[in-house]
Amino acid sequence: MKLILGTAFAAALLTPAAAQSVGQASYYGKELAGRKTASGERFNPAGMTAAHRSLPFGTRLRLTNLGNGRAVVVRVNDRGPFVRHRAIDVSLAAAQALGFVGKGTARLRIEPL
Repeated sequence: MKLILGTAFAAALLTPAAAQSVGQASYYGKELAGRKTASGERFNPAGMTAAHRSLPFGTRLRLTNLGNGRAVVVRVNDRGPFVRHRAIDVSLAAAQALGFVGKGTARLRIEPL
């Protein structure tokens, strides 16, 4: 019975609704253009990409800025952020679409698709 409960619990943790989180985001821009990301891709500030500490490369995320309601879909292609209390780093294009370039950071809802 423990195995069944453990399996059900693990499955529940992997569902998109359970994986949804809220966290502080920042962005990185043109200064890193062309550098290799942790996935081996070259960073493109105009791309809709993100850095996350643990989600698999290629994971698509819907990010919603809780301050203004704007939302985008990004693809994880890098690791980070490496700043305490930050959940995700996004590309310049994603930050512009989410409307937080001027502020530098924003509180986002992070939903795996």
